[in-house]
Amino acid sequence: MTRLVIKQHRSSIGEKIAARRTLVALGLRRTGQTVEQNDSETVRGMLRRVAHLVEVSQQDAKGAKSGSD
Repeated sequence: MTRLVIKQHRSSIGEKIAARRTLVALGLRRTGQTVEQNDSETVRGMLRRVAHLVEVSQQDAKGAKSGSD
């Protein structure tokens, strides 16, 4: 299964509460933090909501990273 590597590259200060809660739901607490999530429609929808705050790349089953998403 494909995994997504998600990195928060901008602060959530000044963002709407819904965007902040979405970051917390993704497992992101601070700028520069990186998490991995399974690729699903739910996660993709969450990423669309906070696309201006995060960077996303894909990781295949073997652990090799591919280009930005």
